[in-house]
Amino acid sequence: MANSGCKDVAGPDEESFLYFAYGSNLLSERIHLRNPSAAFFCVARLQDFKLDFGNSQGKTSQTWHGGIATIFQSPGDEVWGVVWKMNKSNLNSLDEQEGVKSGTYVVIEVKVSTQEGREITCRSYLMTNYESAPPSPQYKKIICMGAKENGLPLEYREKLEAIEPNDYTGKVSEEIEDIIKKGETQTL
Repeated sequence: MANSGCKDVAGPDEESFLYFAYGSNLLSERIHLRNPSAAFFCVARLQDFKLDFGNSQGKTSQTWHGGIATIFQSPGDEVWGVVWKMNKSNLNSLDEQEGVKSGTYVVIEVKVSTQEGREITCRSYLMTNYESAPPSPQYKKIICMGAKENGLPLEYREKLEAIEPNDYTGKVSEEIEDIIKKGETQTL
């Protein structure tokens, strides 16, 4: 498990940026599939936002077979996530993974608070045109695995575990199936 604090880690420089992840990219193995430079920076909280799941432009994700994570402004709510420090050379691969060109997500800048109370500015993503839909069991599992791996607060992890998934029982991509299987054997 990663150290959830930001101690002794230099902030972004001209070669890097900070990315706030709240969905499948919470899990280190998942983010490293396409973004090898991602280095754990810290756990952080995005105040006055809420986590939701949906289908961009009403279309079910072909990767995840259910709603995918997004955030929306919601006074009094909070979203916990992981801040990754990434090399700017991974900007295109991250945008591609998040479907920026296809209009699935838009890039936003958010101010998050570390567990030590420090405020930092990060890149993140949100869907602007979506219909709420439950996540597939596999997608939910990846998010919950990442939340546990990185030590997100227990109360927040329990909220994630309580999310009702859809009833998809088929397979997702082979690389994601492998990650899920590894996670299951590690918890046995």
